[in-house]
Amino acid sequence: MSWAALLLAAALLVGGGTAQRRIQTAPTAVAAPPPVRIDDPLAGASAFDLFASCLAAGMAVSTAAAAVAPSAPPALAQLLGRAADLLALGADPAVAWSSDGLAPDRNAEALLRLARRSAASGTALAHGVVDLAGQSRHDAGAAAEAAAERAAVLVAGPLGLCYLPAFVCLGIVPVIVGLAGDVLGSGLL
Repeated sequence: MSWAALLLAAALLVGGGTAQRRIQTAPTAVAAPPPVRIDDPLAGASAFDLFASCLAAGMAVSTAAAAVAPSAPPALAQLLGRAADLLALGADPAVAWSSDGLAPDRNAEALLRLARRSAASGTALAHGVVDLAGQSRHDAGAAAEAAAERAAVLVAGPLGLCYLPAFVCLGIVPVIVGLAGDVLGSGLL
């Protein structure tokens, strides 16, 4: 036991200086990499779901839009942020939900139409946003299915080009050679 304690003390004395230098030379702060935005086809649907949940919970439209904007896709986030700011300042909803100066995508255009219609008729915005989320989810699924079908068609061509010569060489040529040998050997020609 005493030898182990002596060896441990010796290791600490010898290695202690390097550990202290490592601590002194270690960087104090590590810069985080910038967040990477991935083009998620379901990001619009999740933003619509969050917006509908906020509205159903009783939040004001401007507060709900401001809460959803940071997690929404870029075009939808810009629209929600602008509408939240204008609505908080007391602007007319038709002005707040306009697309002036914005480059909205399909999801943002649908939200603009729904919000303007809701402001004009007085219908609840939350139910329409839930429907938009479902439609966005359906569109993303249809787009994924179409991409999978295109991939299947694109894969079939090279596979056919690889297997067709093998089929001809191993399946058709021996049959033709065998038939030709029989025909020529029988004296028909």
